[in-house]
Amino acid sequence: MNFVAKKIFFTKGVGKSKDQLTSFELALRDAGIAPFNLVTVSSILPPGVKIVSRKEGLKFLSPGQVVFVVLARMSSNEPNRLMVSSIGSAIPADKKMYGYLSEHHTYGQTDDKAADYSEDLAASMLASTLGMQFDAETAWDEREKYFKMSGKIVRTTNVTQSAIADKDGKWTSVVAAAVLIL
Repeated sequence: MNFVAKKIFFTKGVGKSKDQLTSFELALRDAGIAPFNLVTVSSILPPGVKIVSRKEGLKFLSPGQVVFVVLARMSSNEPNRLMVSSIGSAIPADKKMYGYLSEHHTYGQTDDKAADYSEDLAASMLASTLGMQFDAETAWDEREKYFKMSGKIVRTTNVTQSAIADKDGKWTSVVAAAVLIL
């Protein structure tokens, strides 16, 4: 049986509750993926996969279905703690070649910094697979221009969700996901 995804969509969510598990469930609900049995997988963007909207992608899924996802998640009950989850993607110019997805989750980072970091991770993994030489210490903005100008990486993107933990100590969870549709 061939388990290569034909479509993919990106989603994100946040949830708050007195229980950590419930806050995670609420974040999944906010992201629209709570009714599925999620199986986390590593970071390969299948060759030729079609990126669709969340609304379009959900039409292909049924409650209870086993669904493969690349998932970034973070939770905290420390009052006012900033947290973020992000999925980055790097799409190769050659549609027969696979791309990369990256998951990033941390505390204390803004949406913009996490988004850049997750895109950088995915693009750097793809660039190294393609045999591109680059200095990993160079700023992401410079490497992004180099990667795209090479003609080997056509696009990078991300989905990022941040939140500040509840001021009264309720659990807060954030999720970002790339959902693979077989």
